[in-house]
Amino acid sequence: MAEQLWRVELTGSFLERLASIEAFLEEADAAAACDDLLAGLRGTVIPNLARFPLIGTRYLDQPPRSAEALARLAQLPPGAADALRIYLHGDYLILYMVDGSKAIVHLLSIRHHRELSFDFARLWPAGGP
Repeated sequence: MAEQLWRVELTGSFLERLASIEAFLEEADAAAACDDLLAGLRGTVIPNLARFPLIGTRYLDQPPRSAEALARLAQLPPGAADALRIYLHGDYLILYMVDGSKAIVHLLSIRHHRELSFDFARLWPAGGP
């Protein structure tokens, strides 16, 4: 019996963040690190999420503590915060959402682990991912 793979979609916000990481790494003369990141996304992250969409930890297992972040989470559509998960890949954290009704994983954002936070206001426009 063939294994059912989930579709993994890269959202516009994910692609924007990826482009900013690429620009930063190229400016820092670290284009090889960018190549490694892209290869890891293609060869490891996306295949893993397609096979095991719940592999990441629930975002709310370590909820934010700032009033601003909590207020932004409260503005998400009902149930959306519970669908958020974090996948750790090397030095990067990938924020994604699992849509079980459609068997889709939406990659929402990526950031270096030393960055402060994800930008929920930009990630989740009124219409969803």
